[in-house]
Amino acid sequence: MSKEVDGYIEKQDSSQKEICKKLRKIILETYPSIQEEMKMGVPWYVGKFYIVGLRDSVNLGFCIQGLSKKEIDHFKGRGKYMRHLKFRSMDEIDEKKIITLLKLIKD
Repeated sequence: MSKEVDGYIEKQDSSQKEICKKLRKIILETYPSIQEEMKMGVPWYVGKFYIVGLRDSVNLGFCIQGLSKKEIDHFKGRGKYMRHLKFRSMDEIDEKKIITLLKLIKD
């Protein structure tokens, strides 16, 4: 785990902080050896995932390269390479669904 990522998460407002911690835990448990770093000011996971705390939500970003249209439809946004899931509360986090989506992303 990265101390820079720890610092980023600790700076978030309380509700975003809890969401960020949970999403980070899910990523690190799903991919125990994944490289975690700060890139473009947010926690970044080998160009496959990112976490960003926003004013009233947290986005969990996914690299969508190589995914089918049906798989891409699970995500929000219109990015060509990255899309995201948006969380406004801990209640919106469906850990099983997130793990399934994380595992769509190939090495």
